Amino acid sequence: MSVEYLHTMIRISDVDAALKFFCDGLGLQEVRRVDNEGGRFTLVFLASPEDLARFQANPSDEKGLPPGLPMIELTHNWDPEELEGGRNFGHLAYKVDDIYAATERFQKLGVTINRPPRDGRMCFVRSPDGISVELLQKGDPLPPKEPWASAENIGTW
Repeated sequence: MSVEYLHTMIRISDVDAALKFFCDGLGLQEVRRVDNEGGRFTLVFLASPEDLARFQANPSDEKGLPPGLPMIELTHNWDPEELEGGRNFGHLAYKVDDIYAATERFQKLGVTINRPPRDGRMCFVRSPDGISVELLQKGDPLPPKEPWASAENIGTW
């Protein structure tokens, strides 16, 4: 059997809030958007700039995207619905150049830091729809730094 990773889908309740979190906070870029009037939903596909650069040399598929490009699909159903179980999903994980700068960027956006980067290696934040996102320091952990070294966990991740 042959399998190929396509994307990870997350249901969202507010496109603008989700894009603020994933694009402004995490640094992802929108690579494709589909508004489906008949199905009453919007799909927004996001990828990291590093992945876009790495996969850019590949020929595009019928949708104009390089095959194998790791993406998140944000799914917004237009009719109101109760979104629960973000923790049941597990989490998304991304490597970042500077764990402290990434955490501070989310803090400035008003995002609760559920698991601060006390160890200079790992941090957890949550999207507006309760999806847990793990940030991991590229390479070796950074030296412990305040205020993060003594910060407490908030909630769950």
